[in-house]
Amino acid sequence: MKEKMSSLSKYAIRGGLGFLITLALGITFFMAYIMFAPDEWGKPFYLSYAFPTQASESESVAHAAEEESIVPTEPPPAAAVEIRAGQGLMVDTGTKIVNLSEPSGRRYIKVNIVLEFAPTDLEYYTMAEETKNEYLTEFFAEIETKQPVINDLLITLLSSQTFESVYTADGKETLRQEITNLINTRLPEYRVIFVYFTEFVVQ
Repeated sequence: MKEKMSSLSKYAIRGGLGFLITLALGITFFMAYIMFAPDEWGKPFYLSYAFPTQASESESVAHAAEEESIVPTEPPPAAAVEIRAGQGLMVDTGTKIVNLSEPSGRRYIKVNIVLEFAPTDLEYYTMAEETKNEYLTEFFAEIETKQPVINDLLITLLSSQTFESVYTADGKETLRQEITNLINTRLPEYRVIFVYFTEFVVQ
């Protein structure tokens, strides 16, 4: 009986090994069929491979060139040049005598105002002497055409002041800033960087 059971065990082991070998061979054959058999033959699924081709490389080069052409070739704008008081162009607006805004109407202000403008062309500071002189001639000619506007702005602003508002040093500084802001707002194509009072009398 034991010998009979031993024989059955041997047959079972051999059968199991045979089954595994057969299964492995079947899977190997199946994969070989999927990978190497022509696509015209019936297959349960198909493998796809991605190989770089000359065309795809050309397309990549063209795409890279297209992206490069989109990048602007012009350099970024230069940072704004800071112009300090004393480095601009001086324009004397003349002496203004204006009644102050007082109930009695007897107080007045007499003031001479010099406006300092930044050059409209910042290359002014690197221009040759002859070119700089030509630019100054054109600039002052332009400003001369704006003098009626400038004078009207100054007289209107001065006539709105009171004795108390301009009598002190702080009042003068406030008036200086108001003149700067007013002209820069009304004449935005120019830029006043400082206002000088060469005469200032309040009475």
